[in-house]
Amino acid sequence: MSTNLTPMELIPVLDLQPLLDGDEPGINALAADLGKALEETGFFSIINHGVPWSMVEAIYEATRQLHALPQSQKDAITMDRTHGGYLGMGAGTSYASEIAGEVRKPNQNEAFFVHEGGYLEGNRYPDLAGFEDLATTYIHAMRGLAASLLPLLAISLELDTEFFASDFDVPSVTLRMSHYPVMDYSDNEWGLAPHTDSSIFTFLPANDVPGLEVRPTGYDWIQPPDVPCSFIVNSGDMLKRWTNGRYLSTAHRASNLSNVDRYAMPFFYGARDDAVIDPVPTTVSAQTPSRYEPITYGDYQRWFLDRNYRGLTGQTAAATPP
Repeated sequence: MSTNLTPMELIPVLDLQPLLDGDEPGINALAADLGKALEETGFFSIINHGVPWSMVEAIYEATRQLHALPQSQKDAITMDRTHGGYLGMGAGTSYASEIAGEVRKPNQNEAFFVHEGGYLEGNRYPDLAGFEDLATTYIHAMRGLAASLLPLLAISLELDTEFFASDFDVPSVTLRMSHYPVMDYSDNEWGLAPHTDSSIFTFLPANDVPGLEVRPTGYDWIQPPDVPCSFIVNSGDMLKRWTNGRYLSTAHRASNLSNVDRYAMPFFYGARDDAVIDPVPTTVSAQTPSRYEPITYGDYQRWFLDRNYRGLTGQTAAATPP
């Protein structure tokens, strides 16, 4: 295990102010910092991101209200293969990620999923005043934030700034509103087992209750630094494939590491459903041939969903992606 870098150095803080200011030299420097973070760790925090923190606090409160509903009301809006909705305690298992280990136990959290774009047909919502409108407003704000990183991503890969634009005109996005109750975990049991994400980017707002742990290559599990009013961002499997393995999809896990209930709202950002994920030209050469076969974004997401939530989707997925 390496110990030469602190968690703050391993998971850097990127200031997005140059994007808000249209500062071209600052944007180029920011793109270089982004590429370094994605290549070395796969995690970073962002500040001056433009999303009002009052909106984040409102989503936290909505998440608490949702999970406080009677179980019968939550069960009435259960998710399925084509609709977002409620996922009960222990209803998902991290089969899609090999790093979860040989013993796979159900994840000890309950969650509510809201989807936009992609192949899903719609969402089921709780009977809470203003909930759907708030979730929609938050998702649109997060879509804007995520889209602002795409030119930086392109610059970091020495591509034209608009390289990814056409693949994200109708992005596939998911808001996951999670609840981790206070509990004692048995061996090989977590709130969310060690895994990698299937998306391009995941955005997780700062949280007063600890629970996220990250395992960068060469390190043991660490807790990311607490940066107020920030989002911690990580790259996922699809960005790793799109960059021929240059950019990482780093292992992480989540539990409730406190004596109060923990709520978390990761936002997953991905390409349009039919976008073909094939390693970009600047990551492929005679010395570094393509490591991956082309796959559409949607086909990978369907495999991932069926692999982890087959009890709800009713579909059996192969052990490896198509």
